[in-house]
This record gives sequence, structure tokens and C-alpha cells, in this order.
Amino acid sequence: MALRFALMIDPLAADDTRSDFTSTFTAVDPAAPALTVGELSTQRGDGIFESIGVVDGHPQEVEAHLERLAHSAELCDLPVPNIGQWRAAVANAAAECGSGEGVVKLILSRGIEHGPTPTAWATAAAAADFTAPRTSGIRVVTLDRGYAIDAPARAPWLLLGAKTLSYAVNMAALREAHRRGADDAIFLSSDGFVLEAPTASLILRRGDTFVTPAPNGGILHGTTQLSLFEHLAERGFETAYETIPVDELRRADAAWLVSSVRLAAPIIELDGAALDIDAEFTASLNTYLLSPRD
Repeated sequence: MALRFALMIDPLAADDTRSDFTSTFTAVDPAAPALTVGELSTQRGDGIFESIGVVDGHPQEVEAHLERLAHSAELCDLPVPNIGQWRAAVANAAAECGSGEGVVKLILSRGIEHGPTPTAWATAAAAADFTAPRTSGIRVVTLDRGYAIDAPARAPWLLLGAKTLSYAVNMAALREAHRRGADDAIFLSSDGFVLEAPTASLILRRGDTFVTPAPNGGILHGTTQLSLFEHLAERGFETAYETIPVDELRRADAAWLVSSVRLAAPIIELDGAALDIDAEFTASLNTYLLSPRD
């Protein structure tokens, strides 16, 4: 995704009550150097981020993303974001996405070693074309994440519920999935429970009930999954958070990976075994996800 716009943010304290944030934003050339050599986001992946889908200039689920940004900051001992300032940054960046689908990315880094303030910025870009995975589906393999389901409770310093910039493992998992002839992966805990995908949440269907792995297992609580659960409940379906053994994943009536930019991609194959998909129902989910949502 080629960047169309970049905005450097001078982070304000969470309790700053100003309403005009113009002086705290600096638009920069997205193709020009903007970070120092000592920046910890690039040296250590020491920071957090959010990716917000944009449809015809309208950013989707902004409040949910900002709440998760604040939660990640708390887990990572970063300064609590000023929500009003970040909301204004999203609006500035989304206005630069143009028509069609786009993505706004928010980044908050610890800055430089022993620096006075964190580093923050927002970018805007056109989204890739995800028509094929939304309509034709994706092939998925399961991969061991390397920790037990109770690891987050025993080792909170692993930051398993934060959306950090340290995505090397996630990208390695996608490369491994591709080596195995698949499009994506689903992580499993070392004791055999379903977690999430490297860049998406998982939703399973059992009859008229839709379930997703409980977020207390070190899972990033997906904003798209939350929105879809609200939508499904409005349509009269049951929704639930559960600790899901891998065998239940294999027995699901249908399954989707869902995320803010790709939206709902039905799984057509799991570890080489075919899964049924409902093209019409999936299309209805994506129609909802492409509608303006705050």
C-alpha cells in the first residue's frame, strides 16, 4: 500500500482539555525521512499501532480502535493517549484517503532512548483489493503459537493482549503458511486451544450461534469481530466467547477470518480439509462492514 499522507503528532497528556489540535500536527512528505536513527520503534519494535479501515473517506469503528490503542499503551507502560487528539488525527488522515477503500494507521512509539517524549504519527493509504479473499475464500493452516492458554495470566510482560509493533513472529507465521500452500494461519496454544490469526480475528459458526476465542487467552480483541457480533445479535443470532479446542474448529459449520481492512474472509480449507462456505451470507457480512460505522 503506497502512502498518500503522513502526519507527525506531538503527543499531548491525556488530561489536556484543548479542543483545537492543529498546532500539534505536522504534515510531512510520506516518502521523505522522518524518524531519527535512535527511534525505538525501528530499533526494537517498542511501540503500538492501530489500522483503521476507511470507506469513501469515512473511518470505521474509530472509538473502538482508540480504546484499544489506550489499552495497548497501558499494557506497554506508554503514556495514555489523549483520545481527542488522536481522534482529530484520524479525521485528518482519513480525509486524505480519497474514494474507495483506504487505511489509516496510528503509531505510538517510546521515541528515542531516554528521550523526553514518545514519537507518534498517522498515515493514510489506499487499501489493497481484497475482492478475491472476501468472495472466493482463503486456505488456512494451524500453527503452534508456542505458549499455553494461561500464559498471559502467568506472564503479563509478554504483552500478548497488546497490539505492538513487534510483528516479526506474525509475518513469519504468514510466510510459513505460504510455504505450506495456504493463504493464512490460525495460531493454536501449545495445549491445543484456538487463538487468532497473525493479523485477524477468528469467528466460527455452529448452527445459529457464532463464537470467537475468549480474549483472556492473550488474544487481541478484534474491533471488526466486536462490530460483527453486534450486527449478528441484531439479526437474531446468538454470539459467544469461548475457550475453543482445536477439534471444535475442525467441526465448525463455517469459519471466517475478520479484520479492519480485509473484512470478512471465509475459510474454504483448514489444514487441507475443505470447509463449507455460504457466499450469500458472507456477502451480507461484508456489505455491513463496508457501510459507514462509528
